[in-house]
Formats: sequence, C-alpha cells, structure tokens
Amino acid sequence: MVELFIVEIMTRGQSDVIDLTGEIRKKISASRIINGSALIFVTGSTGALTTLEYEPGLIQDLPALMEKLVPEENAYSHDETWHDGNGHSHLRAALIGPSLTIPVIDQKPLLGTWQQVVFLEFDNRPRERRIVVQVSGETVSD
Repeated sequence: MVELFIVEIMTRGQSDVIDLTGEIRKKISASRIINGSALIFVTGSTGALTTLEYEPGLIQDLPALMEKLVPEENAYSHDETWHDGNGHSHLRAALIGPSLTIPVIDQKPLLGTWQQVVFLEFDNRPRERRIVVQVSGETVSD
C-alpha cells in the first residue's frame, strides 16, 4: 500500500534550515503503514532535504559550508541566462539533493537519536514549499 501526504512550509529565503521531523512523524503516524519506507521529496530546484542534528551550531555551519563550496558571489552561467541571481542556489541544491528515503518500523521513522529531517532553502528569496511524503509498505491485516 502507498499513501501520499503534502507538507507545506514558508521559508525566509537563502540559508533557512527548517526541521521537518515532527511533520514527517505525524504523516507516517497518520498512514496505515506499519513497516515500510517514507520517501520525502521537495518539488523545486533550489531546495534540498537531508538529515542532521538540528542544533544552533550546525544551523550556522551548514550555510557557511555551502558558501565555501558554492560562493554566492561567483559568476554563474545560469544568472546570465535568467538574470535572477540564484545560480548558486541551484548548484547548492543539486549537491544535497531533493529527496530522502527513511525506513518506517512500527509506524515510526527510523532515525538516530540526534538525527532530524531538515529542509534547506537555497533560493535567494522567501518561498512557499511543498514537501511530498509518500509512505509505502505493509499495513495491519484486518
């Protein structure tokens, strides 16, 4: 069986890190899936999903790392084409990726003690985002 949920969030723009763990837990709990997996996917090409310990130090460190890897001030061909100044945003999102798959056991996501599911906003402006949560697997027999 497969069940589909949507989580809608509003971001503040570039370098926003949003903890989705609570919402993901709610969606998995609301499903009829007991054991299986949850596919989590962001629509759009300037946002990404990953897991990390959602704590103030890492929330500062991650944007600093992205700035070192893909500096905002560099010249990007994308910006010459579209003139929207977010070439770095697309590249940062491509490095991290748009999706995660998490095991579901006993109707709960299998995450480590300090592991949270986070959305990373790389676009240079606030955005409304849609996160797709597709839970699939075994259900309880009636």
